Amino acid sequence: MAAAPHIALDTAGPTTVDGRHIRAVTFQSVRLDYLRRVLAETGLPAAGSRALVVGSGRGLLAHGLARLGFEVVATDPSPAATALARAADRGTGVTYLTRPAEELGLPDASFDLLYCADTLEITERPDAVVAEAARVLRPGGVLVYDTVNRTPVSRLIYLGAFQTFPGTRIMPRGRYAAHRLRRPAEIADALDRAGLSARGVSAFKPRDIRSLVRATRGRRRGTLTDERLPELVDMVLDPGGSPVVTYLGHAVRRT
Repeated sequence: MAAAPHIALDTAGPTTVDGRHIRAVTFQSVRLDYLRRVLAETGLPAAGSRALVVGSGRGLLAHGLARLGFEVVATDPSPAATALARAADRGTGVTYLTRPAEELGLPDASFDLLYCADTLEITERPDAVVAEAARVLRPGGVLVYDTVNRTPVSRLIYLGAFQTFPGTRIMPRGRYAAHRLRRPAEIADALDRAGLSARGVSAFKPRDIRSLVRATRGRRRGTLTDERLPELVDMVLDPGGSPVVTYLGHAVRRT
């Protein structure tokens, strides 16, 4: 019997399963697809605009925003993630900082766009995260986020499959908790309290849940690399669907 993989966040290596990075690579295309739609809807140009990625991990999403034309700053609470992001950078011009989402330490009204990733579903202080995002956005600036709904199915996947069940576990135990998963209406209320006007949400999901299970098991066994996961999982936007598990949303800072 093969040994169980080493599961650790913000850690590189052929024998390590980093669930946060797995999530980043499988979400990348759908995040950028949604972001392009938001830019078209709001009229925000990438060229000449400043973007902040909160919860940037190894910098994959920050690289995507830089390729769109943004001047990008990427923050993450993990020094290890910041180091991995800097090591993976290939001249994108992104600035990497180690900062908690609740206390960014950046100037007021200094960004046109803020993307909050891998944060709202793990923080104990969502109001602080959203208020800090609003503070660093200029009036009229755009907040984009993705997170995990609180439903029976999301609990089964995030609390069960991803951090408890032996065959599919990719996260350290305790990374997710039911009370930290939040419904869209709860996020909308937090946005409103912070002076942001919510503009709706879009569900997103794997095209076939069986492909997600196969990809997760293959990554744990070492038969699949991170690079092969996006095509196998194939995340798709579902704007008209109910966000049973994951969803994206955006809001505009009121003037």
